[in-house]
Amino acid sequence: MKNEQIGKATSRVDGRAKVTGEAKYAAEFNVPDLTYGFVVSSAIARGKIKSIDTSKALAVNGVLQVFTHENRPGYVWGDEKYQDKDSPPGSPFRPLYQSEIQFSMQPIALVVAETFELARYGASLVEVAYKQDAFDTNFEANIEKAYVPEKYKSTPPPDPRGKPEKAFADAALQIETEYTHPSEHHNPMEMHASVAVWEKDGKLTVYDKIQGVDNSQQYIANAFGMDKEEVRVISPFVGGAFGSGLRPQYQLFLAVLAARELKRSVKVMLTRQQMFSFGHRPKTTQRLAVGAAEDGKLEAIQHDAFAETSKFEDYSENVITWPGVLYKCDNMKLSHKLVGLDVYTPLDMRAPGGTTGIFALECTMDELAYKAGVDPVEFRLKNYSEKDQNQDKPFSSKELKECYRQGAEKFGWSKRNPEPRSMKEGHNLIGWGMAHGAWEATQKEASAKAVLSPDGKLTVSSATADIGTGTYTVMTQIAADTLGLPLQDVTFLLGDTSLPKSPLEGGSWTVSSVGSAVKAACDKVREKLFKLAQQVENSPLKDAKFEEVRFTDGKISLQQDASKAVTITAALKQNGGESIEEQVDSKPADKQDNYAPYTHAATFVEVKVDEDLGTVKVTRIVSAIAGGRVINPKTARSQILGGMVWGIGVALEEEAVMDNNLGRFMNHDLDKYHVPVNADVHDMEVIFVEEKDDIVNPLGAKGLGEIGIVSVAPAIVNAIFHATGKRVRELPVTLDKLL
Repeated sequence: MKNEQIGKATSRVDGRAKVTGEAKYAAEFNVPDLTYGFVVSSAIARGKIKSIDTSKALAVNGVLQVFTHENRPGYVWGDEKYQDKDSPPGSPFRPLYQSEIQFSMQPIALVVAETFELARYGASLVEVAYKQDAFDTNFEANIEKAYVPEKYKSTPPPDPRGKPEKAFADAALQIETEYTHPSEHHNPMEMHASVAVWEKDGKLTVYDKIQGVDNSQQYIANAFGMDKEEVRVISPFVGGAFGSGLRPQYQLFLAVLAARELKRSVKVMLTRQQMFSFGHRPKTTQRLAVGAAEDGKLEAIQHDAFAETSKFEDYSENVITWPGVLYKCDNMKLSHKLVGLDVYTPLDMRAPGGTTGIFALECTMDELAYKAGVDPVEFRLKNYSEKDQNQDKPFSSKELKECYRQGAEKFGWSKRNPEPRSMKEGHNLIGWGMAHGAWEATQKEASAKAVLSPDGKLTVSSATADIGTGTYTVMTQIAADTLGLPLQDVTFLLGDTSLPKSPLEGGSWTVSSVGSAVKAACDKVREKLFKLAQQVENSPLKDAKFEEVRFTDGKISLQQDASKAVTITAALKQNGGESIEEQVDSKPADKQDNYAPYTHAATFVEVKVDEDLGTVKVTRIVSAIAGGRVINPKTARSQILGGMVWGIGVALEEEAVMDNNLGRFMNHDLDKYHVPVNADVHDMEVIFVEEKDDIVNPLGAKGLGEIGIVSVAPAIVNAIFHATGKRVRELPVTLDKLL
């Protein structure tokens, strides 16, 4: 039996550790002599601290110190020292830097005590007097003041093509829409936490919740004037992050500051409420003007996005990329402007830009399809693009047409009556809607190390993260498959700055980037093993060429005659009792520059809307995904299911509500910030469409973390229109907007 692991539905290798509690998350690392920090948050949105009285807190027995802007150490405070690998352009927030308040719930003090309870109690005793300044958190009131940033964090809008204004004016069918997406918060189960362990030699070991330990290490070293070798960052498990862990959050800085000053180990964990005090998906308004011929063929697209940012950094996302990726149109003009508010800088959140941009685009195209009297699937086929027009490059592969076909067939789309309010069941209006989407399939530079010990056990490592996506498992599969070893003989290590460098885990590029490095390291081990196998006495492989053998079931055998083989352990005996060790640096091939690599999805949704109450139930979702070679169908399906569930939340529930009188998000806990629960989730089906891609990376695999969410919310909103005849252009679609 062949030992093929890639493409095999495999349970998580770290599953047992997670369900037994053996897996440790950042706040669970307890060390001797540990102290606890509790953050004091500002009560105003903008102004200055006139005075801060810490005397009552310091009088509590067991409180060690209260750090504020008045007594913090004199570290280097320049902007460049606080810019991390995910920083947008601007001046990053620096905790305890000065008396100025830049946003509500800004950290203004850290109380450190011998126990968590004492630290929390001490924090309640800190008395602060403020000079409150005028602040502005009203997005709608400032949208006409939107500006073009000097530099985009995201890809800048492409140059206009053709004559979009004239083509729109001349179009037989014209439609102008405005869609609004609210602020959203990540809300992972695990709160952000850091444990800064003070070592006797003055070095630090830091356990941090982060989507890339190298980023935290760089941030600490720069901010505190340390050498990277003096800081080791470890993060073996992450309890969800969705982008909130791409940038080091302020609890990391505060834990390290306190540890260095007290020369004690310090743990700082944010509360659920404080999880709403840093980055979020930005509130966005999009205006589209789309023109088409009578038959629905697109002739003009103008797409303008306005998104919130802070007043100290210019955060932007790829909101307006998608018309040029998803639709063929010769006349196109795209723009992205920012609205500066007194809030913390927004932050990447699952499919940043794609979730918002594709929502507005796909709902607008649904409106146009109705106006043209064309079935939504037929409309998309009529305007199908064979290349990314933004870059004028062909796709590395694109099986989106097959996504339409298989998704529609499984869903039963052909039975749809296109007339709104035409399908009913009792007091429920039934709606069927669809949308499609895309996400970049990027490969980044990454490094990996493979060590094959004399007993035939393989250890592979890279400093990447596992944010719950299954990184441990798929990397183990790639390594096992490459060397023909059983899974139980392979161990993958991650989340430690002592391991080979890796990019941040985000953007759906981890399998593509780190997986390619893992394969390359194991390929090098293969080559050495083959040479050793040829040295075995009476080796049947003595005269074979490398390309004539295969590695399966712990053996190296001839492809044409599997009986002629040498076991891997026999080959290793020729290495004098030494391990085989290889480390590689992997980067994208030059040929990738000539193509646009994307994953694609088509999503079909059924909703039932109570005619009397306006309540919406999403009863069925079918998502067909073209994601290249699927390494592990089991964890891949989980990724897509998670995106589908989140899409329900985007469409119907999630909204961070800003009170512009206080400048604060008011529903800052899981009681009032609504996300889908079991009762909201019904039949969901995932289809992986076969797709071969020799260009995207050596594995032919595309990332699946983001593609599962981007087309779900617009498909739901389009289904609600089909059910009710009412077009809701502001998310979330709550019952008051339907009644």
